[in-house]
Amino acid sequence: MTLRRRLLDWGLAGLFLVLPALVLRASLRSPSETGAVDQAVLRISAPLQAGVAWMVEKVGNAWSGYLALVDVEDENRELRAENERLRKELALMARKAFDVEALEDVAMLKRETPADTIGARVIAASLSPAFRVVRVRIDRGAAEVDPGMPVITSQGLIGRVQQVYGGHADVLLTTDPRSSVEVVVKRTGGLGILTGTGSGDRYACRLEWLERSTDPTADVTVKEGDEIFTSGLGGAFPAGLKVGTVRKVSTKDYGMFQEVEVAPAVSFSRLRAVLVLLAPPPPPDPGATKKERSRPAFDVRPY
Repeated sequence: MTLRRRLLDWGLAGLFLVLPALVLRASLRSPSETGAVDQAVLRISAPLQAGVAWMVEKVGNAWSGYLALVDVEDENRELRAENERLRKELALMARKAFDVEALEDVAMLKRETPADTIGARVIAASLSPAFRVVRVRIDRGAAEVDPGMPVITSQGLIGRVQQVYGGHADVLLTTDPRSSVEVVVKRTGGLGILTGTGSGDRYACRLEWLERSTDPTADVTVKEGDEIFTSGLGGAFPAGLKVGTVRKVSTKDYGMFQEVEVAPAVSFSRLRAVLVLLAPPPPPDPGATKKERSRPAFDVRPY
C-alpha cells in the first residue's frame, strides 16, 4: 500500500470520527453560543440529518406496521380456530337435537302401537350413484331381532329386517325390487301387491295385480293421491300401516289390471330412529262389541 493511499485512509477515518463530534457539539450548544464553525457544521449536516430522520421514521413505521400485522394475523388465526370450534359445536348440537326429535317420535309411536316392539337407531345407509338410500342398517342384532320383522316409523312402513349378524341388522326397504307387500287402496278398498322398482334416481314402488271391478257402475279406479296401506293379508305385515301415496296411474283400455306408481310414505334419507315389530298386534276381540247376558248364579235363575 502506498503512502498516499495510507494517508487518505487515515484522513477519512479521522474525518468520520471528528465530524460526528462536531455535529454533536454544534447541536448541543444554544443558538447564542454557536460560532462560525458550528453554524457551518449545522448547515452542512442539516440535509443529512433530515434524510437520516426520514429513513428512521419510515423504517420505524414499517416495523410497527409489521408488528401490528403479526398481531392481527395471530388474532385472526385465533378467531378462525374459535369460529371452527363453534361451527362444530353447532353442528353437533343440531344433530343431537335432530336425534332427540327422532327418538321422541319413536317413543310416542311405541306407546301407540299395540304390539311387541323395540326401538333402534339407524347407524349406516347404502347409497345409489344418485345419492338415494337403497338400504339402511340398525343397531339391533341377532339377540334382539330376526329376519322378516317389519320396520316402521310414524310416517309408515320402511320395510323388513333382511339380514341379522352380530350386533347389527340390514333393513330391506319397500323400494327394493326384492320387497313385496300385500296392500289395500284406502279409498276404493282394492287389493294389490306393492313391489319396489329399484330406481337409483328416485324412490318409487309399483302396485301390481290391482284388479279392476267388474261392476261398471262402481268407481274403484285408482287415482293420483290415493293412500296405500298394508292389508294384513299373508301375515308378513300387520294391517293399517301406511306404505305410500299413488304418484302416477297408467290406464289402458285392455287388460284387467292397472299400472300404478306409488311414492313411499317414508323419507328414507332422513331416517335416524326406527321401530321394529317383534310380533304382530293381537287380533281384535270379536265379542268386544257384544253385550253379554247376565248369567245365573250356580246355574239357577231366580224366580
